Amino acid sequence: MKNGLYSIHVDLLDGRTGKGSGVIVFRDGKLLGGDAYLFYVGSYSVSGSTFKGEVQVNQHTPSSTESPLFGGQNQPVGIGVTGTFTDTTGTMNGTALVGKASQIFKATLRRLADAD
Repeated sequence: MKNGLYSIHVDLLDGRTGKGSGVIVFRDGKLLGGDAYLFYVGSYSVSGSTFKGEVQVNQHTPSSTESPLFGGQNQPVGIGVTGTFTDTTGTMNGTALVGKASQIFKATLRRLADAD
């Protein structure tokens, strides 16, 4: 994964409905990101044109009108991810453990700026 700032667009799978968007920085094996309600912190490793990692999602702002993906939890949500990438884009699949239920998702990534 090339170091940089990426947009991320998430769609739930497995018969569930839900979408989310935000930004995420991949830099030297660490990732940081967020959106209007959530922030993400994690790590990843790269092999060829694939990556895998672990992400922890926390809600930073409560919402009375929105139900953010992976939000509404008192505890952080752990997510395992795998993906593929090119110089400018990527796809990521993951499984989040939200409470006692797992949520499977797919995300698209688009590099917006370098982070060197």
